[in-house]
Amino acid sequence: MLDIPIWVWALTVAGFAAVVSLDVALSVRRPHVPSMREATVWVGVYVGLAAAFAVGLGFVAGWRWTGEFTAGWLTEYSLSVDNLFVFALILTSFGVPPAYRQRVLLAGIVTALVLRAGFIAAGAAALDAFSATFYAFGAVLIVTAVQLLRGGEKEPDPTRNPAYRLVARLVPTTSDYDGARLTTVRDGRRLATPLALVMVAIGLTDVLFALDSIPAIYGLTQEPYLVLTANAFALMGLRQLYFLLAGLLDRLVYLRFGLAAILAFIGGKLVLHAAHESGASVPDIPTWMSLVVIVLILATATVASLRRTRTAATGSPSPGAGGRALPASRSRRR
Repeated sequence: MLDIPIWVWALTVAGFAAVVSLDVALSVRRPHVPSMREATVWVGVYVGLAAAFAVGLGFVAGWRWTGEFTAGWLTEYSLSVDNLFVFALILTSFGVPPAYRQRVLLAGIVTALVLRAGFIAAGAAALDAFSATFYAFGAVLIVTAVQLLRGGEKEPDPTRNPAYRLVARLVPTTSDYDGARLTTVRDGRRLATPLALVMVAIGLTDVLFALDSIPAIYGLTQEPYLVLTANAFALMGLRQLYFLLAGLLDRLVYLRFGLAAILAFIGGKLVLHAAHESGASVPDIPTWMSLVVIVLILATATVASLRRTRTAATGSPSPGAGGRALPASRSRRR
């Protein structure tokens, strides 16, 4: 087990807070649609930070932990790409002006970081108190994988969420935007703008995503410190990744099959781990094998998707098997 001193926890949280604060400051100062070059640079920075953290972790604590962090980060990152489809649908359905979409995404990411910290703490406590939690987490992931394969699940609709409906009912809201303002004054009354409701919708969607992603990463590492850092690194560059992959997301038609395979694999790994810990003669899948499987699945799904859509481009494009049709607006995601 990793013995993480309090000061390391504090320094890590402070480091993430500083990076996010810089991102917020830059976003607020100049609302705009990031160029491909800008998005690429920022995604590269965040991926580079994650890689540097993984290497530093190996030198300081041991390469076993580097493997667990990397497997967890890759899984969370791939799930985050899938989440972009839903974010795109929300932004499009609310008609958010393109220049302010990165601000909405950033607010959602900050909300996700805070909410997931609570889920991570709760998950760690449950695993410590009840070994059967491994079975429960494994079952959740396997059921989610089956739903993805069936392809009949409805897209998460935060507007149906009771919390969202309560906010929309209790908070007087305008029907039009007022720049990047969350509130505006009309006829002497302070009203919320649709941008505020969009941020609520994104935040509620992040809660739904955490219900799958937290059990998934606990299937790869039971270290709360690695779970937190892997989630944080995966989420921090999500805003820029949205703009970088805006055109490519339409082509990832087999992504959900790949994610289903990853979730099913991790779910099975959790069940085997729980049985192994209880003394059963079953294998306990090592971290290196998990990492290899995850990389191979992601690579296969990506290559197969690009080949499928490149072939389809010669005829009439379609979302393909397992693909999602996105809104006509160019801001797509799932």
